[in-house]
Amino acid sequence: MSLPLRLRAEALGQSLPPLLASAEHLAQTVMLGEHGRRRAGAGDEFWQYRPAGSGDTARMVDWRRSARSDAHFVREREWQAAQTVTIWVDAAQSMAFSGDASRPPKSDRAQLLALALSVLLLRAGERVGMPGTPARSGRAQLLRLLDALGTEHDADYGEAETRGVTSHGRVVLISDFLGDLASVERAIGRASDRNARGAILQVLDPAEEVFPFDGRTIFESMGGTLRHETLRASDLRVRYLERLAERKNRLAALARASGWHYHCHHTGEAAQSALLWLYRAMEAG
Repeated sequence: MSLPLRLRAEALGQSLPPLLASAEHLAQTVMLGEHGRRRAGAGDEFWQYRPAGSGDTARMVDWRRSARSDAHFVREREWQAAQTVTIWVDAAQSMAFSGDASRPPKSDRAQLLALALSVLLLRAGERVGMPGTPARSGRAQLLRLLDALGTEHDADYGEAETRGVTSHGRVVLISDFLGDLASVERAIGRASDRNARGAILQVLDPAEEVFPFDGRTIFESMGGTLRHETLRASDLRVRYLERLAERKNRLAALARASGWHYHCHHTGEAAQSALLWLYRAMEAG
């Protein structure tokens, strides 16, 4: 670690950037205790007793526990090998949309959730990275992730990336997914080729769910490259809602087919529920 980065890491608890401070606070609200992988394996923490089987040796039997019953029991420890999680957050222009000044832009919510999830995973000893930012463990990694989240793209819609995904790792894709879904299919395919599983979190503004437009309306993409004017916006509502439902169903189907998890989160909702969902999705694998 370079000296400047070490100094910045040591100062995290005293002077946090606003986004990181918010992520730390959000992570604190999710009281999950220790990060249990809930699988047997090499480790120091006791997990459970199970009945001894034909393949278990006498050394594996917990004789003190077995003495309290007529059966032999094996004391299993919890698997504690760290896993690697790669998080992609859409930084395209469409994520800057907010349908109301009282709600955060989709990009703000997506970045907050990504960083808060990173806080929880890093505390648990996991390695976390982003495309272009190698996965590492430790609190100093939060600064690297924060820098990665500061990158914006000029494109109207983002393309999902899985650079840095490791074999048997975990992947999180966070976006509004309003662009071409072919990139999502490719990303999941590349991750699946490495036996990695993950979660798809779609972040939408409530206005994008209800289409509250009427009369003469000019629709323009956040990047300004797409523009459509209509005198009767309400005539587009039914078709728009149908296409949005089809898109969400397709994302859910892609997730199911690959053993992934899909969830749609709205910026008008509390961030805690989405963070808890993401964390449990990583637990489930």
